[in-house]
Amino acid sequence: QKAGYQTALIGKWHLESLPTGFTYWEIVPGQGDYYNPDFITQTNDTIQKHGYITNLITDDALDWMENKRDKEKPFCLLIHHKAIHRNWMADTCNLALYEDKEFALPDNFFDDYNGREAAAAQEMSIVKDMDMIYDLKMLRPDKESRLKSLYESFIGRMDEGQRAAWDAFYGPVIDDFYQKNPQGKDLANWKFQRYMRDYMKTVKSLDDNVGRVLDYLEENGLLDNTLVVYTSDQGFYMGEHGWFDKRFMYEESMRTPLIMRLPKEFDRKGDITEMVQNIDYAPTFLELAGVKVPDDIQGVSLLPLLKGEKPADWRRSLYYHFYEYPAEHMVKRHYGVRTDRYKLIHFYNDIDAWELYDLEKDPAEMHNVINDSAYGEVLADMQAELKKLQILYNDTDFVK
Repeated sequence: QKAGYQTALIGKWHLESLPTGFTYWEIVPGQGDYYNPDFITQTNDTIQKHGYITNLITDDALDWMENKRDKEKPFCLLIHHKAIHRNWMADTCNLALYEDKEFALPDNFFDDYNGREAAAAQEMSIVKDMDMIYDLKMLRPDKESRLKSLYESFIGRMDEGQRAAWDAFYGPVIDDFYQKNPQGKDLANWKFQRYMRDYMKTVKSLDDNVGRVLDYLEENGLLDNTLVVYTSDQGFYMGEHGWFDKRFMYEESMRTPLIMRLPKEFDRKGDITEMVQNIDYAPTFLELAGVKVPDDIQGVSLLPLLKGEKPADWRRSLYYHFYEYPAEHMVKRHYGVRTDRYKLIHFYNDIDAWELYDLEKDPAEMHNVINDSAYGEVLADMQAELKKLQILYNDTDFVK
């Protein structure tokens, strides 16, 4: 704002406070609801909008760009979608998609977690922990589940037409499931297929709405001078290790989507292989806008990489720390370091377990080599790198 930019934030906020420092904002309470969601406005009123949340957030973003901003000034717009957050409720127009698609089970879907004590203690297994009604939509009056009432509150937001479309699709699926009553590995595969299909059709709406934003920018002559960033707060398990959700430092959740469409003065295309982190986004945006990056920001601007440069002093490792335990899915507290080839993790708090992975030989992280003497030198180097990053990021209070 101080540099002359108009700033706007629309959609998910998920913080205790209301947004500050934005020219315009409109947010959903908490995670928001897929159907007919509530929005908190700048006047502190909570209003309900009719429709599907991914469309509504995009509608508001396009309306702000077209009708509410000063078109003589530059802008920074954050479009924060709820999708594709659990429990993956697709728009009615997409309900029938992918039902003929058979998704391949990951090779380690039936992981036994040998040598990985913390992984064995989690509660995010598709087979054991995915709720039949809340996650998989198998609602029937005579069936119960831990999260049934929450699911009923979600579908209770639908209007008559939305609910009719929902029931018309899921009704036959529910009848077929309870009639066939799959067991064992058949049930495990059924849960995986239902999860993947619901997830993918929810993604479809997100993809379509990203396209709406890109189309607007192109049609209004804004695409060539706008940096467009598509990212997320983390990666996600799609059956790897038998899991859904996130939190672990393993590759599927540590690797975060990041795609940028660059303004015309940048000619960089293709993959950038250097290690970047979400803490790098803010300094990147600030430098691009001509704003001095504050000294207390820990990340670094990605502009040299976007220009095709190869800085000699670019980071060689990434730091990770998860400390929300005990909580949802019961993932143990842990911290660690990842280089281009190796990963070292320490689980702590009510557990004391170390894990070391050779990502070149074991990309699925199935074999913990912490006690393999052949990796003694690697382990020493990784421990030194870990300590260096903990000091760099001032994250040493919990280390004995």
